[in-house]
Amino acid sequence: MSTHLQGSLFDQTDELRLTPLQGTRRTALGDGAWIDLLPGWLTGADALFARLVAEVPWRAERRQMYEQVVDVPRLLAYYGAGAPLPHPVLDRARDTLSAHYAEELGEPFSTAGLCYYRDGRDSVAWHGDRIGRGAREDTMVAILSVGAPRDLLLRPRRGGEVVRRPLGHGDLIVMGGSCQRTWEHAVPKSARAAGPRISVQFRPHGVN
Repeated sequence: MSTHLQGSLFDQTDELRLTPLQGTRRTALGDGAWIDLLPGWLTGADALFARLVAEVPWRAERRQMYEQVVDVPRLLAYYGAGAPLPHPVLDRARDTLSAHYAEELGEPFSTAGLCYYRDGRDSVAWHGDRIGRGAREDTMVAILSVGAPRDLLLRPRRGGEVVRRPLGHGDLIVMGGSCQRTWEHAVPKSARAAGPRISVQFRPHGVN
């Protein structure tokens, strides 16, 4: 398992601390979708990355693709509602997000899914979180990224310009409004050297 991480020049600390969410910048995507972005929301993110790599019970999955079963190109972990998260700072992150977005979301973030992209060969294809209520209701998915930056791409389902946001080293992105229904997102494979990254996806109950 690859763990080599080029540390951030701007985050030379092991102190895990969340910066105020009032610094988020919102971008309207169209069709009622929006994203909020806060670079460096978590300081000490590289130290958290190392802890998660070592301590999370990562699993590999295989899935049916057309006429064959293939390896999922990333490692996964999942923490359901009420399950203790693998580090206390992630509990604080979930609670902080729930409080900040309470009026817009109307419910707390309750689950956490983790994806470990070991290098540029790992990826996730175009998709929206449309299993469960996300298929028919506006909702939010908040993603905290630790490790080396990788591009998160977003595109309208009906076709149009792709939006690109590199995320890593403690960056936060929140996809809200109709984003899961009217837009898709992906982390593409990268031919250039790409260090390892972990994304932590916080979701409300019933959204996958």
